[in-house]
Amino acid sequence: MRTPASARILIADDQPDVLEALRLLLKTDRYATETASSPAAVLDAVRRREYDALLMDLNYARDTTSGEEGLDLLTRLREVDEHLPVVVMTAWGSIDLAVEAMRRGARDFIQKPWDNARLLATVRTQVELGAALRRGRRLEAMKDGAISRRARFSG
Repeated sequence: MRTPASARILIADDQPDVLEALRLLLKTDRYATETASSPAAVLDAVRRREYDALLMDLNYARDTTSGEEGLDLLTRLREVDEHLPVVVMTAWGSIDLAVEAMRRGARDFIQKPWDNARLLATVRTQVELGAALRRGRRLEAMKDGAISRRARFSG
């Protein structure tokens, strides 16, 4: 399992000040971070490398508060990496938006402005959960490979 010092977190938000604040906060727990400022940049980053978690805003276009951009991004992210732990954030949250985000694959929902301790605890939990899911996936693949090898050699 990766420790915070080796875990890589992608932070996505359209506001540079928010990206920097989150980067500095996650640095206190020694996370390696990368940032993205648009849904397209998030998808590009996730296609290029594996992350231990994604912390993302739901709104990217100026004066947008519906969360639709982020919800659409969640759907597209599931097609790229269905096991990536995603924590969504918004200043314009509602119970309906949180439920829809979870339905589309988010693992947690944080309201802006965030509480630092809660955000760090949430990221830690999601990094650990993501690592456990990846371990399970690798074990399943090894088991499937052993079964297929056994079938080839026994036939």
